[in-house]
Amino acid sequence: MPAPADRSALDLLDAHLEALWDASGAALPLEPLGLAAEGGDELVRRVLDRLRSVPCEPKDAFGREVGGLLAEFRSRRSPWNAAALRLLDDTYTFVATGPRRHEDWAHDVHDVLHRRVADPRGWVRLDRDRTNPARRTVPAYPFDPPDPAELPARLYSLEAEAAVAALAVMAEEWHGEPAPVRSRPDRDALLADARSLLDRYGPGARYWTNATAAACGPAPDFLASGLQGTASHCFHTREYIAGLDVFEDLGVIAVDDEEVGVFWSFGAY
Repeated sequence: MPAPADRSALDLLDAHLEALWDASGAALPLEPLGLAAEGGDELVRRVLDRLRSVPCEPKDAFGREVGGLLAEFRSRRSPWNAAALRLLDDTYTFVATGPRRHEDWAHDVHDVLHRRVADPRGWVRLDRDRTNPARRTVPAYPFDPPDPAELPARLYSLEAEAAVAALAVMAEEWHGEPAPVRSRPDRDALLADARSLLDRYGPGARYWTNATAAACGPAPDFLASGLQGTASHCFHTREYIAGLDVFEDLGVIAVDDEEVGVFWSFGAY
């Protein structure tokens, strides 16, 4: 992890790039206030130099350039970020980690699903719906999670390697997937990225899933079934909002003494 001083600068730059990307530059300064390119972290200096060279017009091109710069910055910031982006950034997924603040971890998971907490280490989250107007109707969109007291009843325990495989198949599309992970030439690399993501939570972490395949035991073969063969207790909303219907999901929850990690894949049309 970066030293505290560096962490502050990295967090500030990350938030600013994300705001620029969301707004495509509208009513925002190009550079974050209080963050100078001179001195400090080398990655911060490099990204600010690149940002200065991005033309502000046309706005759609500016948004694409800033989005690409943000992805590169996050990948360089930590190996965990890089693994998350390689594995899951191209599919409809939600990836976020929050702190343990309750004796009952279900409350901590609920906070993550409702975006009430930030990543304790400032690392990447994948959440394409964070600014979705649908959240005015369904605050946790695309989730409609059960209350914390009811959440464990919809989950099954997983062994670590089964949790790794479940994360890996989240790189697939729910329907019409031309190359399931089990048959891809980079299968081992995908599994290695999934393992890196879960290694964050340490050797004592416990894992849960909403996949009903785990009802018969904690080691279902997610690779063999892939997403298309995975049934689950749904955590997604059944609301039909703005022309998008969320119809399937697969989740993995990682819990240790300090953090909870939430990894979720959605099928939608």
